[in-house]
Amino acid sequence: MAQVDYNEVREAIKLLPLKTDSDKDSLGPLLVRLAWHASGTYDKNTKTGGSNGATMRCPKEANDAANNGLDVARDALEPIKQKFPGLSYADLWTLAGVVAIKVMGGPEVPWKSGRKDIDIQTQESLVPENGRLPDAEKGADHIESVFSRMGFNDREIVALLGAHSLGHCHTDTSGYNGKWTRSPTTFTNMFYIHLLKSNWQPKQLDGGLTQYEAGGLMMLPADMALRDDDRFRKYVQEFASNKGVFFTAFAEAFGKLLELGFVDPVKTTA
Repeated sequence: MAQVDYNEVREAIKLLPLKTDSDKDSLGPLLVRLAWHASGTYDKNTKTGGSNGATMRCPKEANDAANNGLDVARDALEPIKQKFPGLSYADLWTLAGVVAIKVMGGPEVPWKSGRKDIDIQTQESLVPENGRLPDAEKGADHIESVFSRMGFNDREIVALLGAHSLGHCHTDTSGYNGKWTRSPTTFTNMFYIHLLKSNWQPKQLDGGLTQYEAGGLMMLPADMALRDDDRFRKYVQEFASNKGVFFTAFAEAFGKLLELGFVDPVKTTA
């Protein structure tokens, strides 16, 4: 296996349009979502799923409705994979999320190399079943169940969902439509600030979905659960009041997320 210079990989990722003048053309938020969804299938009880294996290459996982649109991110990273033959998809996808967060003004997320890819032709049994990722339409009990299955506590859950400071929802991929903040390619704590201060009103969407809207922004039902449930609200308030505290908490939680299912980490950070 060819040796990989991960600093060169980082620089290659930075050449992608991670943060552009038109947020609709910015790949950064989508790469964060790819890293998130590639890792968030982990089950601590069965020790299945997670970032190791790059199992989203298998149609079974790629076609999970929660992963709609992520083919764009995977395709954008493919030339980098071809440039570095020794690089695993599992390392590339997670590192791309880390690089994108930093380029968009966020914290430095700890990351280690060494993930391996499964052979999707012969090891399909290792691909986790659909339905392990959070359902945006459900409430606090669902959120806690999904994230505790991965091994996260309530504070880590709220920190991770601060990634909603980035990106848009699109009707053709999720059924929802709109953005959480006015700067969707800049990593901030504005998601929490808007969540607490805006006068959110429910709106029924096609397909039976509901989102909340105020001042040209939107929130998902699962977002509102963070504000309205006592388990989570105190952490929303904590992160809304101090961006530095949020950045530290997010970096730790996201770094932990990216290592779920990663059974053979190297000792040095690449």
